[in-house]
Amino acid sequence: MKVLAIDTSTFVMGIAIVDGQVVKGEMITNLKKNHSIRVMPAIEALLQECEVSPQDLDRIVVAKGPGSYTGVRIGVTIAKTLAWTLRIPLVGISSLEVMAANAKYFDGVIVPLMDARRGQIYTGLYKAEGGNIQSVVADQVILATEWANELKSYNEPILLVGNDSVLHEAVFVEALGHSVQVASATFHNPRPSELAWLGMNREPEDVHTFVPNYIRLAEAEANWLARQQERAEG
Repeated sequence: MKVLAIDTSTFVMGIAIVDGQVVKGEMITNLKKNHSIRVMPAIEALLQECEVSPQDLDRIVVAKGPGSYTGVRIGVTIAKTLAWTLRIPLVGISSLEVMAANAKYFDGVIVPLMDARRGQIYTGLYKAEGGNIQSVVADQVILATEWANELKSYNEPILLVGNDSVLHEAVFVEALGHSVQVASATFHNPRPSELAWLGMNREPEDVHTFVPNYIRLAEAEANWLARQQERAEG
């Protein structure tokens, strides 16, 4: 099975082509650049380099959020378009699960996180079992201080993963002490090859109804809905 994986959830742009048990090619950048003008050329270049045509692909796997609203939308839109055009299955995977997969041999619990502003983070809790990632606590948006206190109930090592970990490290260290550690820098970028592996055997989505998982509404959208409700009640 030839899989094309796409992740644009954060500043990290990741594209991978996996063929069965072989990672044919992988491209990762961590740059504050516009994904919308870079993703399709990157996909085309990687396909050409790996000598894989779009028609050779059997499945598209995309990181479906949470993350940057614009970034997640770009990746999901491209993935849906490719899957529909090529008439192949589409699979969506949690962007946090992709991060956690980098630590799939860690002996403890894995806390992938992304900054969500105002002291909040997108996060979840995962555990590795035999090299496979299992969700322990569903993805959520929560205050970092609140999440750190909740993690006190886990009597095992805790690993923070993700480029935004350093922004919140002090909060977790204060609450959890030596039981928490931050992954090394080489583990923070989500790997699109891991995304491909995660999605290889998952149940496909309906291409037409598949939507990103933002976890929460964008602030502008939330404000708009609040205004509409006020008008309706007024």
